[in-house]
Amino acid sequence: MQQPKNLNRLLRALSRQGLDVSYDNKVYSICLNSSLKEQWQDADAQTAEVLLPEDFPVEAKALKQLANLANVRHPQGGCVCRACATPDFHPGDSGVAIGSIVETAGMVIPAAVGSDINCGMRLHVADLSIEQFLSQRDRFVELLKGDYFFGTRDVSMTAKTAGAMFQHGIPGWLDVLRDKPTGSAANSDFEQLASECDRTFLGGSMNGGVKWAPEELVPNDGLVRDGGLGTIGGGNHFVEIQVVEEVIDRATAYTWGVRSGQIAFMVHSGSRNVGKYIGGMWRDRACEAWPKTLKHPESRLFPLSVAANPELVSSYLQAEATAANYGFINRLLLAEFLRLRLRQVFGDVEAPLVYDVPHNITLAEGAGWVTRKGACPAHSGQPVIVPGSMGAPSYLLVGKGNDRFLRSASHGAGRARSRFDMSREGVDKTDSALGLTGVDCITWREERRIEEAPAAYKPIQPVIDVQVEAQIVGVVAKMKPVLTFKA
Repeated sequence: MQQPKNLNRLLRALSRQGLDVSYDNKVYSICLNSSLKEQWQDADAQTAEVLLPEDFPVEAKALKQLANLANVRHPQGGCVCRACATPDFHPGDSGVAIGSIVETAGMVIPAAVGSDINCGMRLHVADLSIEQFLSQRDRFVELLKGDYFFGTRDVSMTAKTAGAMFQHGIPGWLDVLRDKPTGSAANSDFEQLASECDRTFLGGSMNGGVKWAPEELVPNDGLVRDGGLGTIGGGNHFVEIQVVEEVIDRATAYTWGVRSGQIAFMVHSGSRNVGKYIGGMWRDRACEAWPKTLKHPESRLFPLSVAANPELVSSYLQAEATAANYGFINRLLLAEFLRLRLRQVFGDVEAPLVYDVPHNITLAEGAGWVTRKGACPAHSGQPVIVPGSMGAPSYLLVGKGNDRFLRSASHGAGRARSRFDMSREGVDKTDSALGLTGVDCITWREERRIEEAPAAYKPIQPVIDVQVEAQIVGVVAKMKPVLTFKA
Protein backbone atom coordinates (compact mmCIF):
# COMPACT_ATOMS: atom_id res chain seq x y z
CA MET A 1 0.00 0.00 0.00
CA GLN A 2 1.41 3.36 -1.07
CA GLN A 3 2.16 5.76 1.78
CA PRO A 4 1.92 9.56 1.67
CA LYS A 5 5.11 11.37 0.71
CA ASN A 6 7.37 12.36 3.61
CA LEU A 7 5.21 10.38 6.02
CA ASN A 8 7.97 9.72 8.56
CA ARG A 9 8.96 13.38 8.64
CA LEU A 10 5.30 14.32 9.18
CA LEU A 11 4.88 11.85 12.04
CA ARG A 12 8.02 13.16 13.77
CA ALA A 13 6.79 16.74 13.43
CA LEU A 14 3.42 15.83 14.93
CA SER A 15 5.12 14.02 17.80
CA ARG A 16 6.99 17.23 18.68
CA GLN A 17 3.59 18.91 18.95
CA GLY A 18 2.41 16.40 21.53
CA LEU A 19 0.64 13.96 19.21
CA ASP A 20 1.34 10.28 18.76
CA VAL A 21 0.27 9.48 15.18
CA SER A 22 0.41 6.32 13.09
CA TYR A 23 -0.76 5.59 9.54
CA ASP A 24 -2.28 2.56 7.88
CA ASN A 25 -4.18 2.36 4.59
CA LYS A 26 -5.43 5.98 4.42
CA VAL A 27 -6.30 6.07 8.14
CA TYR A 28 -4.38 8.22 10.60
CA SER A 29 -4.61 7.17 14.27
CA ILE A 30 -4.04 10.06 16.68
CA CYS A 31 -3.76 10.39 20.43
CA LEU A 32 -2.28 12.87 22.87
CA ASN A 33 1.07 11.83 24.26
CA SER A 34 1.73 11.95 27.99
CA SER A 35 3.00 15.53 27.89
CA LEU A 36 -0.44 16.85 26.95
CA LYS A 37 -2.72 14.73 29.13
CA GLU A 38 -4.65 16.50 31.86
CA GLN A 39 -3.18 15.75 35.30
CA TRP A 40 -6.47 14.53 36.72
CA GLN A 41 -6.93 11.98 33.93
CA ASP A 42 -5.32 8.69 34.98
CA ALA A 43 -6.67 6.60 32.10
CA ASP A 44 -4.78 5.91 28.90
CA ALA A 45 -5.14 8.49 26.14
CA GLN A 46 -8.01 7.77 23.75
CA THR A 47 -7.06 7.20 20.11
CA ALA A 48 -9.07 8.76 17.27
CA GLU A 49 -9.03 7.83 13.59
CA VAL A 50 -9.16 10.04 10.49
CA LEU A 51 -9.83 8.70 7.00
CA LEU A 52 -8.03 10.83 4.40
CA PRO A 53 -7.30 10.49 0.68
CA GLU A 54 -3.61 9.84 0.08
CA ASP A 55 -2.81 13.23 -1.43
CA PHE A 56 -4.75 15.34 1.05
CA PRO A 57 -2.91 17.67 3.44
CA VAL A 58 -2.62 16.59 7.07
CA GLU A 59 -3.40 19.61 9.24
CA ALA A 60 -1.75 19.51 12.64
CA LYS A 61 -4.24 21.96 14.18
CA ALA A 62 -7.19 19.78 13.18
CA LEU A 63 -5.47 16.63 14.47
CA LYS A 64 -4.78 18.35 17.79
CA GLN A 65 -8.41 19.43 18.06
CA LEU A 66 -9.60 15.89 17.36
CA ALA A 67 -7.18 14.38 19.88
CA ASN A 68 -8.40 16.89 22.49
CA LEU A 69 -12.01 15.96 21.77
CA ALA A 70 -11.25 12.24 21.97
CA ASN A 71 -9.78 12.72 25.43
CA VAL A 72 -12.54 14.76 27.04
CA ARG A 73 -13.50 13.20 30.36
CA HIS A 74 -15.45 14.35 33.36
CA PRO A 75 -13.79 13.75 36.71
CA GLN A 76 -17.17 12.88 38.28
CA GLY A 77 -18.11 10.38 35.59
CA GLY A 78 -18.36 10.28 31.82
CA CYS A 79 -15.92 9.57 29.02
CA VAL A 80 -15.40 9.36 25.29
CA CYS A 81 -15.78 5.80 24.02
CA ARG A 82 -14.65 6.40 20.44
CA ALA A 83 -13.79 9.30 18.15
CA CYS A 84 -13.11 9.62 14.44
CA ALA A 85 -13.24 12.12 11.61
CA THR A 86 -14.42 12.20 8.00
CA PRO A 87 -12.26 13.01 4.93
CA ASP A 88 -13.43 16.65 4.79
CA PHE A 89 -11.73 17.08 8.17
CA HIS A 90 -10.27 20.57 8.84
CA PRO A 91 -9.75 22.90 11.83
CA GLY A 92 -12.74 24.52 13.49
CA ASP A 93 -12.89 28.05 14.88
CA SER A 94 -14.31 26.96 18.26
CA GLY A 95 -11.73 24.31 19.15
CA VAL A 96 -13.52 21.34 17.56
CA ALA A 97 -12.41 20.14 14.13
CA ILE A 98 -15.04 20.10 11.39
CA GLY A 99 -15.75 16.50 10.46
CA SER A 100 -15.43 15.18 14.03
CA ILE A 101 -17.62 12.38 15.38
CA VAL A 102 -17.51 11.38 19.04
CA GLU A 103 -19.34 8.67 20.98
CA THR A 104 -19.73 9.39 24.69
CA ALA A 105 -20.99 7.46 27.69
CA GLY A 106 -22.24 9.17 30.83
CA MET A 107 -21.74 12.68 29.48
CA VAL A 108 -22.47 15.07 26.63
CA ILE A 109 -20.20 17.82 25.25
CA PRO A 110 -22.14 20.95 24.21
CA ALA A 111 -19.08 22.47 22.51
CA ALA A 112 -18.81 19.41 20.26
CA VAL A 113 -21.93 20.59 18.41
CA GLY A 114 -21.38 24.29 18.96
CA SER A 115 -23.78 26.98 17.77
CA ASP A 116 -24.75 25.84 14.29
CA ILE A 117 -27.13 23.23 15.70
CA ASN A 118 -28.83 21.05 13.06
CA CYS A 119 -27.02 22.58 10.18
CA GLY A 120 -27.82 20.10 7.44
CA MET A 121 -28.77 19.34 3.86
CA ARG A 122 -32.11 19.11 2.05
CA LEU A 123 -32.51 17.83 -1.51
CA HIS A 124 -35.51 18.01 -3.89
CA VAL A 125 -35.87 16.94 -7.52
CA ALA A 126 -38.21 18.34 -10.18
CA ASP A 127 -39.29 17.00 -13.55
CA LEU A 128 -37.95 19.96 -15.50
CA SER A 129 -35.21 19.74 -18.10
CA ILE A 130 -32.23 22.06 -17.90
CA GLU A 131 -33.41 23.71 -21.14
CA GLN A 132 -36.84 24.43 -19.64
CA PHE A 133 -35.28 25.87 -16.51
CA LEU A 134 -32.77 28.08 -18.30
CA SER A 135 -35.48 29.50 -20.57
CA GLN A 136 -37.02 31.21 -17.50
CA ARG A 137 -33.85 31.50 -15.41
CA ASP A 138 -33.80 35.31 -15.11
CA ARG A 139 -37.40 35.63 -13.95
CA PHE A 140 -36.98 32.80 -11.46
CA VAL A 141 -33.76 34.28 -10.04
CA GLU A 142 -35.28 37.74 -9.56
CA LEU A 143 -38.21 36.27 -7.63
CA LEU A 144 -35.95 34.24 -5.34
CA LYS A 145 -33.55 37.12 -4.79
CA GLY A 146 -36.48 38.92 -3.22
CA ASP A 147 -37.25 35.98 -0.94
CA TYR A 148 -33.68 35.19 0.07
CA PHE A 149 -32.03 38.61 0.14
CA PHE A 150 -34.58 41.41 0.24
CA GLY A 151 -37.27 40.17 2.61
CA THR A 152 -40.21 39.74 0.23
CA ARG A 153 -40.91 36.39 1.90
CA ASP A 154 -43.44 36.31 4.72
CA VAL A 155 -42.65 33.91 7.58
CA SER A 156 -45.19 35.30 10.04
CA MET A 157 -46.90 32.75 12.25
CA THR A 158 -49.13 32.74 15.28
CA ALA A 159 -47.63 32.42 18.74
CA LYS A 160 -49.16 28.94 18.96
CA THR A 161 -47.54 27.90 15.68
CA ALA A 162 -44.14 29.17 16.85
CA GLY A 163 -44.47 27.25 20.10
CA ALA A 164 -45.34 24.06 18.25
CA MET A 165 -42.34 24.57 15.96
CA PHE A 166 -39.89 24.74 18.86
CA GLN A 167 -41.59 21.94 20.78
CA HIS A 168 -42.20 19.39 18.03
CA GLY A 169 -40.49 20.51 14.84
CA ILE A 170 -42.10 20.04 11.43
CA PRO A 171 -45.15 17.91 12.44
CA GLY A 172 -46.11 20.26 15.28
CA TRP A 173 -45.60 23.40 13.21
CA LEU A 174 -47.60 21.93 10.33
CA ASP A 175 -50.52 20.75 12.47
CA VAL A 176 -51.07 24.21 13.95
CA LEU A 177 -50.37 26.03 10.69
CA ARG A 178 -53.12 24.07 8.96
CA ASP A 179 -55.66 25.46 11.44
CA LYS A 180 -54.63 29.06 10.79
CA PRO A 181 -52.42 29.43 7.69
CA THR A 182 -50.21 32.53 7.70
CA GLY A 183 -47.31 33.85 5.66
CA SER A 184 -45.93 32.52 2.39
CA ALA A 185 -46.37 28.94 3.56
CA ALA A 186 -50.16 29.42 3.42
CA ASN A 187 -49.82 28.79 -0.33
CA SER A 188 -48.10 25.43 0.19
CA ASP A 189 -49.50 21.97 -0.38
CA PHE A 190 -49.92 20.89 3.26
CA GLU A 191 -50.56 17.27 2.35
CA GLN A 192 -47.29 17.15 0.48
CA LEU A 193 -45.42 18.76 3.37
CA ALA A 194 -46.92 16.26 5.81
CA SER A 195 -46.02 13.28 3.64
CA GLU A 196 -42.44 14.54 3.34
CA CYS A 197 -41.85 14.12 7.08
CA ASP A 198 -41.16 10.47 6.23
CA ARG A 199 -38.24 11.66 4.10
CA THR A 200 -36.78 13.81 6.85
CA PHE A 201 -34.30 12.48 9.40
CA LEU A 202 -36.15 11.71 12.67
CA GLY A 203 -39.33 12.84 10.93
CA GLY A 204 -38.12 16.44 11.35
CA SER A 205 -39.09 16.32 15.02
CA MET A 206 -37.13 16.17 18.26
CA ASN A 207 -38.18 16.58 21.89
CA GLY A 208 -37.79 20.34 22.23
CA GLY A 209 -38.98 22.81 24.82
CA VAL A 210 -40.41 26.29 24.33
CA LYS A 211 -38.60 27.54 27.45
CA TRP A 212 -35.24 27.28 25.66
CA ALA A 213 -36.26 29.44 22.70
CA PRO A 214 -35.46 33.19 22.60
CA GLU A 215 -38.28 34.96 24.47
CA GLU A 216 -39.16 37.28 21.61
CA LEU A 217 -39.97 34.29 19.39
CA VAL A 218 -42.46 32.70 21.80
CA PRO A 219 -44.94 35.38 22.96
CA ASN A 220 -48.18 34.40 24.67
CA ASP A 221 -50.31 35.56 21.75
CA GLY A 222 -50.31 37.54 18.53
CA LEU A 223 -48.11 37.07 15.47
CA VAL A 224 -44.41 36.20 15.46
CA ARG A 225 -42.32 37.80 12.73
CA ASP A 226 -38.90 36.20 12.80
CA GLY A 227 -36.31 37.91 10.60
CA GLY A 228 -33.96 34.92 10.81
CA LEU A 229 -36.35 32.17 9.76
CA GLY A 230 -36.22 31.15 6.10
CA THR A 231 -32.74 32.65 5.63
CA ILE A 232 -29.66 30.98 4.19
CA GLY A 233 -27.04 32.38 6.55
CA GLY A 234 -23.38 33.08 5.96
CA GLY A 235 -20.30 30.91 5.64
CA ASN A 236 -20.67 27.85 3.46
CA HIS A 237 -24.47 27.84 3.58
CA PHE A 238 -26.29 28.00 0.25
CA VAL A 239 -29.28 27.15 -1.89
CA GLU A 240 -28.28 25.62 -5.21
CA ILE A 241 -30.03 24.64 -8.42
CA GLN A 242 -28.45 21.52 -9.91
CA VAL A 243 -29.06 19.01 -12.68
CA VAL A 244 -28.93 15.25 -12.06
CA GLU A 245 -25.96 14.50 -14.32
CA GLU A 246 -25.57 10.78 -13.72
CA VAL A 247 -27.40 8.00 -11.89
CA ILE A 248 -25.09 5.23 -10.68
CA ASP A 249 -27.30 3.09 -8.41
CA ARG A 250 -30.42 2.90 -10.57
CA ALA A 251 -32.49 0.76 -8.22
CA THR A 252 -31.98 3.03 -5.22
CA ALA A 253 -32.41 6.18 -7.30
CA TYR A 254 -35.70 4.86 -8.67
CA THR A 255 -36.94 4.16 -5.14
CA TRP A 256 -36.04 7.69 -4.11
CA GLY A 257 -37.61 9.28 -7.22
CA VAL A 258 -34.35 10.45 -8.76
CA ARG A 259 -33.72 10.30 -12.53
CA SER A 260 -31.00 11.53 -14.83
CA GLY A 261 -31.74 14.91 -16.41
CA GLN A 262 -33.98 16.19 -13.60
CA ILE A 263 -33.50 19.59 -12.05
CA ALA A 264 -32.54 19.28 -8.38
CA PHE A 265 -32.32 21.88 -5.65
CA MET A 266 -30.20 21.57 -2.55
CA VAL A 267 -30.45 23.58 0.67
CA HIS A 268 -27.61 23.87 3.17
CA SER A 269 -28.51 25.81 6.31
CA GLY A 270 -29.27 25.37 10.01
CA SER A 271 -30.81 26.95 13.07
CA ARG A 272 -29.36 30.43 12.49
CA ASN A 273 -29.59 32.80 15.49
CA VAL A 274 -31.60 30.35 17.57
CA GLY A 275 -28.71 27.88 17.40
CA LYS A 276 -26.24 30.62 18.30
CA TYR A 277 -28.38 31.63 21.27
CA ILE A 278 -28.81 28.09 22.63
CA GLY A 279 -25.30 26.91 21.76
CA GLY A 280 -23.69 29.91 23.44
CA MET A 281 -25.91 29.56 26.50
CA TRP A 282 -24.91 25.94 27.01
CA ARG A 283 -21.19 26.42 26.43
CA ASP A 284 -21.35 28.89 29.31
CA ARG A 285 -23.45 26.59 31.50
CA ALA A 286 -21.11 23.64 30.92
CA CYS A 287 -18.17 25.80 31.99
CA GLU A 288 -20.02 27.01 35.10
CA ALA A 289 -20.87 23.42 36.06
CA TRP A 290 -17.23 22.31 36.01
CA PRO A 291 -16.00 21.27 39.50
CA LYS A 292 -14.76 24.40 41.23
CA THR A 293 -11.78 22.63 42.80
CA LEU A 294 -10.32 21.56 39.44
CA LYS A 295 -8.56 23.70 36.88
CA HIS A 296 -10.28 24.14 33.55
CA PRO A 297 -9.24 21.72 30.80
CA GLU A 298 -6.76 23.30 28.40
CA SER A 299 -8.98 22.34 25.47
CA ARG A 300 -11.85 24.43 26.93
CA LEU A 301 -14.17 21.54 26.06
CA PHE A 302 -16.42 21.17 29.12
CA PRO A 303 -18.59 18.05 29.32
CA LEU A 304 -21.79 17.69 31.34
CA SER A 305 -21.79 14.56 33.48
CA VAL A 306 -24.88 12.39 33.96
CA ALA A 307 -23.61 11.26 37.37
CA ALA A 308 -22.84 14.78 38.59
CA ASN A 309 -25.60 16.82 36.92
CA PRO A 310 -28.29 14.63 35.34
CA GLU A 311 -30.73 17.52 35.13
CA LEU A 312 -28.23 19.60 33.16
CA VAL A 313 -27.67 16.79 30.67
CA SER A 314 -31.38 16.31 30.04
CA SER A 315 -31.93 20.07 29.84
CA TYR A 316 -29.10 20.51 27.37
CA LEU A 317 -30.41 17.74 25.13
CA GLN A 318 -33.87 19.33 25.17
CA ALA A 319 -32.42 22.76 24.42
CA GLU A 320 -30.36 21.37 21.53
CA ALA A 321 -33.49 19.62 20.23
CA THR A 322 -35.34 22.97 20.38
CA ALA A 323 -32.77 24.56 18.07
CA ALA A 324 -32.76 21.45 15.89
CA ASN A 325 -36.53 21.71 15.37
CA TYR A 326 -36.05 25.30 14.25
CA GLY A 327 -33.31 24.18 11.86
CA PHE A 328 -35.62 21.62 10.24
CA ILE A 329 -38.24 24.33 9.67
CA ASN A 330 -35.66 26.79 8.35
CA ARG A 331 -34.51 24.36 5.64
CA LEU A 332 -38.09 23.42 4.83
CA LEU A 333 -39.04 27.07 4.30
CA LEU A 334 -35.99 27.84 2.16
CA ALA A 335 -36.92 24.90 -0.06
CA GLU A 336 -40.60 25.81 -0.01
CA PHE A 337 -39.94 29.38 -1.19
CA LEU A 338 -38.04 27.87 -4.10
CA ARG A 339 -40.74 25.29 -4.83
CA LEU A 340 -43.46 27.95 -4.77
CA ARG A 341 -41.46 30.11 -7.21
CA LEU A 342 -40.93 27.10 -9.47
CA ARG A 343 -44.70 26.65 -9.60
CA GLN A 344 -45.23 30.36 -10.22
CA VAL A 345 -42.83 30.33 -13.17
CA PHE A 346 -43.19 26.81 -14.59
CA GLY A 347 -46.69 25.74 -13.61
CA ASP A 348 -47.71 22.66 -11.61
CA VAL A 349 -44.33 21.23 -10.59
CA GLU A 350 -44.39 18.63 -7.81
CA ALA A 351 -40.68 18.87 -6.85
CA PRO A 352 -40.77 16.18 -4.12
CA LEU A 353 -38.31 15.93 -1.27
CA VAL A 354 -35.61 13.29 -1.62
CA TYR A 355 -34.25 13.67 1.94
CA ASP A 356 -33.35 16.12 4.69
CA VAL A 357 -30.49 15.21 7.02
CA PRO A 358 -28.57 17.08 9.77
CA HIS A 359 -24.81 17.15 10.20
CA ASN A 360 -24.38 19.11 13.48
CA ILE A 361 -26.26 17.24 16.18
CA THR A 362 -26.17 14.96 19.25
CA LEU A 363 -28.17 11.73 18.95
CA ALA A 364 -28.80 8.79 21.26
CA GLU A 365 -26.68 6.05 19.70
CA GLY A 366 -24.20 3.40 20.76
CA ALA A 367 -23.02 3.47 24.38
CA GLY A 368 -24.85 6.74 25.04
CA TRP A 369 -24.68 9.54 22.51
CA VAL A 370 -22.98 10.24 19.20
CA THR A 371 -22.20 13.87 18.45
CA ARG A 372 -21.43 14.85 14.86
CA LYS A 373 -19.76 18.16 14.03
CA GLY A 374 -19.81 18.69 10.29
CA ALA A 375 -20.48 15.00 9.66
CA CYS A 376 -23.58 13.34 8.26
CA PRO A 377 -25.29 10.26 9.74
CA ALA A 378 -24.79 7.36 7.33
CA HIS A 379 -26.85 4.51 8.73
CA SER A 380 -27.46 1.47 6.55
CA GLY A 381 -29.85 2.33 3.70
CA GLN A 382 -30.15 6.00 4.73
CA PRO A 383 -29.79 8.78 2.14
CA VAL A 384 -26.62 10.86 2.56
CA ILE A 385 -26.19 14.25 0.86
CA VAL A 386 -22.65 15.51 0.25
CA PRO A 387 -22.26 18.85 -1.57
CA GLY A 388 -19.29 19.95 -3.63
CA SER A 389 -18.31 23.57 -4.14
CA MET A 390 -20.09 26.02 -6.46
CA GLY A 391 -17.91 24.67 -9.26
CA ALA A 392 -17.90 20.96 -8.38
CA PRO A 393 -20.52 18.19 -8.38
CA SER A 394 -22.60 17.19 -5.37
CA TYR A 395 -23.49 13.61 -4.51
CA LEU A 396 -26.51 11.68 -3.35
CA LEU A 397 -25.23 8.61 -1.50
CA VAL A 398 -26.60 5.70 0.50
CA GLY A 399 -25.19 4.91 3.94
CA LYS A 400 -23.61 1.56 4.72
CA GLY A 401 -23.79 1.78 8.52
CA ASN A 402 -20.01 1.46 8.92
CA ASP A 403 -19.43 1.06 12.65
CA ARG A 404 -15.69 1.76 12.53
CA PHE A 405 -16.46 5.33 11.49
CA LEU A 406 -19.48 5.60 13.79
CA ARG A 407 -22.01 5.31 10.97
CA SER A 408 -21.02 8.73 9.64
CA ALA A 409 -19.95 10.31 6.35
CA SER A 410 -18.50 13.64 5.30
CA HIS A 411 -20.71 16.69 4.87
CA GLY A 412 -18.71 18.16 1.99
CA ALA A 413 -15.20 18.38 0.58
CA GLY A 414 -13.69 20.47 3.37
CA ARG A 415 -11.97 23.83 3.19
CA ALA A 416 -8.48 24.06 1.73
CA ARG A 417 -8.06 27.81 2.39
CA SER A 418 -9.52 30.01 5.11
CA ARG A 419 -11.92 32.85 4.37
CA PHE A 420 -9.24 35.30 5.48
CA ASP A 421 -6.73 33.78 3.07
CA MET A 422 -9.23 33.99 0.21
CA SER A 423 -10.01 37.66 0.80
CA ARG A 424 -6.68 39.14 1.93
CA GLU A 425 -4.87 41.77 -0.10
CA GLY A 426 -2.47 40.54 -2.73
CA VAL A 427 -4.38 37.35 -3.53
CA ASP A 428 -5.25 36.80 -7.19
CA LYS A 429 -9.01 37.34 -7.27
CA THR A 430 -9.61 36.74 -10.94
CA ASP A 431 -12.35 34.26 -11.79
CA SER A 432 -9.83 31.83 -13.27
CA ALA A 433 -7.65 31.86 -10.13
CA LEU A 434 -10.65 31.42 -7.86
CA GLY A 435 -12.22 28.67 -9.95
CA LEU A 436 -15.24 30.86 -10.67
CA THR A 437 -15.08 30.65 -14.46
CA GLY A 438 -18.49 29.44 -15.59
CA VAL A 439 -19.91 29.57 -12.04
CA ASP A 440 -23.29 31.32 -11.65
CA CYS A 441 -23.29 32.70 -8.10
CA ILE A 442 -26.23 34.86 -6.99
CA THR A 443 -25.28 36.98 -3.98
CA TRP A 444 -25.62 40.54 -2.77
CA ARG A 445 -22.19 40.44 -1.08
CA GLU A 446 -19.21 40.18 -3.44
CA GLU A 447 -16.94 39.04 -0.60
CA ARG A 448 -19.10 35.95 -0.14
CA ARG A 449 -18.48 34.96 -3.75
CA ILE A 450 -14.73 35.21 -3.16
CA GLU A 451 -14.65 33.56 0.30
CA GLU A 452 -16.70 30.61 -0.95
CA ALA A 453 -15.11 30.25 -4.38
CA PRO A 454 -14.27 26.73 -5.57
CA ALA A 455 -10.56 27.40 -4.94
CA ALA A 456 -11.32 27.60 -1.21
CA TYR A 457 -12.31 23.92 -1.14
CA LYS A 458 -10.58 20.60 -1.52
CA PRO A 459 -11.59 18.43 -4.50
CA ILE A 460 -14.79 16.49 -3.85
CA GLN A 461 -14.02 13.37 -5.90
CA PRO A 462 -11.24 11.94 -3.67
CA VAL A 463 -13.48 12.54 -0.63
CA ILE A 464 -16.25 10.48 -2.19
CA ASP A 465 -13.91 7.80 -3.53
CA VAL A 466 -12.16 7.13 -0.23
CA GLN A 467 -15.50 6.73 1.57
CA VAL A 468 -16.83 4.36 -1.08
CA GLU A 469 -13.64 2.30 -0.80
CA ALA A 470 -13.99 2.22 3.01
CA GLN A 471 -17.60 0.96 2.71
CA ILE A 472 -19.01 4.06 4.42
CA VAL A 473 -21.34 4.98 1.55
CA GLY A 474 -22.34 3.97 -1.96
CA VAL A 475 -22.92 6.46 -4.77
CA VAL A 476 -26.52 6.82 -5.95
CA ALA A 477 -26.38 9.93 -8.16
CA LYS A 478 -24.18 12.84 -9.15
CA MET A 479 -25.52 16.39 -9.52
CA LYS A 480 -23.87 19.26 -11.41
CA PRO A 481 -24.31 22.86 -10.15
CA VAL A 482 -26.30 25.26 -12.33
CA LEU A 483 -26.57 28.32 -10.09
CA THR A 484 -25.96 28.99 -6.41
CA PHE A 485 -27.57 31.47 -3.99
CA LYS A 486 -25.15 32.70 -1.31
CA ALA A 487 -26.31 35.15 1.35
